[in-house]
Formats: sequence, structure tokens, C-alpha cells
Amino acid sequence: MKLAVNPNRMNNLRLRRRLVVAKRGHKLLKDKQDELMRQFMELIDTVKGERNRVEKRLISALKRFSIARSTLSREELYELFALPGVTTTLSVRQKQVLNLKIPSFELTLKGDIISYSFLRTTAEFDLALLELKELLEELVKLAEIEKKMQLFADEIDKTRRRVNALEYKLIPDIEETIKFITMKLEEVERGNLTRLMRVKDMLEEKRKE
Repeated sequence: MKLAVNPNRMNNLRLRRRLVVAKRGHKLLKDKQDELMRQFMELIDTVKGERNRVEKRLISALKRFSIARSTLSREELYELFALPGVTTTLSVRQKQVLNLKIPSFELTLKGDIISYSFLRTTAEFDLALLELKELLEELVKLAEIEKKMQLFADEIDKTRRRVNALEYKLIPDIEETIKFITMKLEEVERGNLTRLMRVKDMLEEKRKE
């Protein structure tokens, strides 16, 4: 669709410069979109593998914990965990990836998860807790990767819309407007040339008289 501008040489020049910028921006956004898609596909494979592995370990650890705790009464279980032996701290930092602010999670565990007497629990109970502690760290890492994948998906969608807007709307509109203005300027130029020729013929006729 033709843009609403006056068909003069100044606007024609401005639109030509704008077209160069738009095409350059389109290329940069297309390159960004391709790189985002490449990294996104890699993340999908990573997340799929990590999630399956962590879920299997989590199910196994929870089963082990359920079986191990079955030998303890509810009161004994509450007593074991009355005083937590581990404190957790989750720090979040940001890093730049393709102009995206990607969060990086860091989990810090202080203390010993087995802060009770070994005489009151079975070895299976202790092993289940240790495995759950390891899984907590892996779950945080998995959450970091999945958040990164979500941000990439959102950015891909935004970039795709911008690429399409440039490719199918702005650039064709500018090119159509430039073509229209060029035709108008050529018409004006031909009209001026025709008038000059008429003036020249009139002057020559007067000289002959």
C-alpha cells in the first residue's frame, strides 16, 4: 500500500534511505531469528533429555523415601525434621544472550541434611534424603534451562512478527511509494520538457516573423 507522502524529490530521497535501513534491519532480524531458532532447537533436546532423567530419579527417590519412612510414626518423623539441618539460598543473576536477559540460578546448600541420630533411622531413609538433596540442585538447573527456553520462544515470536512486518508490509509499501513518486516526477519532467519545447518553437516562430 502506498504511503501518504507528497510526491517530491525530497521525499523520494528520504524513502530510498529508509528502504536501505529497512532492508538492513530485515537482514539483521532474520539472522537473529535463525540463530534463536538454532539455539532453541538445541535447548529442546537438552530439556527433553534432562527432564526425563530427573523425573525418573525423582520418582525413584520418592518411592524410596515413602518406603523408608513407613517404619516411622508421624510423630517420629516430625521430630526428626523439627530442626532443619540444611539452609538453602537461591541467587539469581542475569547474562546477555542475543540481547536477551537470561536468568542464571545458583543454589547454595549449607549444613547437613542428616542432622539426626543414625540410630533412629534406616540406611534406606538416609540414602533417600541424600538423593533428594542432589535432585534439588538438578531441579534448579532444569528450571533455569526451561526458563531460558521460554524466553527464547517469546523472543522468536517477537522477532518473527518484526521480520514479517518488514518483509510483507513496510518494505513493499516503501518500494511501491518510491515507484509512484518516481513515475510522478518523470511525468512532471516530461511535462516541463514539453512546455520548454513549445516555448522554443514559439520563439523560433517569432524570430521568423
